[in-house]
Amino acid sequence: MSAPAPQSRTPREVGTVYITGGASGLGAAVVDAVREAGGTPAVIDRDAPAGDVEHVVADLADSSAAAEAVDELVSRVGPPSAVVTSAGTDAVGELLSVDQESWERVVRVNLFGTVAVVRACLPHLEKVNGTVVTVASTLALKGADAASAYSASKFGIRGFTQSLAVEYAGRVGVTCLLPGGMRTAFFDGREERFKPAPDQELNDPANTASAVLTALRQPVGCEIREMLVMASGEPSWP
Repeated sequence: MSAPAPQSRTPREVGTVYITGGASGLGAAVVDAVREAGGTPAVIDRDAPAGDVEHVVADLADSSAAAEAVDELVSRVGPPSAVVTSAGTDAVGELLSVDQESWERVVRVNLFGTVAVVRACLPHLEKVNGTVVTVASTLALKGADAASAYSASKFGIRGFTQSLAVEYAGRVGVTCLLPGGMRTAFFDGREERFKPAPDQELNDPANTASAVLTALRQPVGCEIREMLVMASGEPSWP
């Protein structure tokens, strides 16, 4: 067996970062963080992002459309040096109160959409020893009431990421981000019983995006395999 390549001490350049879900919430915060770091964000989302950001509108529930969106971005901005899979959706309620199509769509967007985008990006990332940051959740550690679809999808993302890290060790950096609740529109439109309590502390998505940048900047040969980032009073962990 050949000896492993020596670790670099030079932080990675942020470069061109493909961001799913970059039109809002954590994804939009990652877009801002990448720009501030001198990188080039490019977005895949079902909605167009605000401002002058290169993007492709695609439904991540459609794996073929997600892969085609990656190809389209490659033709516009060049291949990615990193990908951050921030897109996510939910269908809250007890299992039998959520129709099957809505339940399965959560898994298609959150898990299958993540896998489709990462799969399409990997050949490009391997050429530059790039980075994958998948976004799971503290609900990937402990399932929550009325969130079976979301919990299942996030457990799946965590398992997928762990396997990917082993498979691409030394070729692509792999990080799984597990954020707690954030102050975003994610909870809008829910019944009050499914929203955070009025006094619940939520994290600023900009703080979580800053943690993403830390993962992206790790020198080649050094990886943050998992990151838990949350407000001090996050109730879903431990």
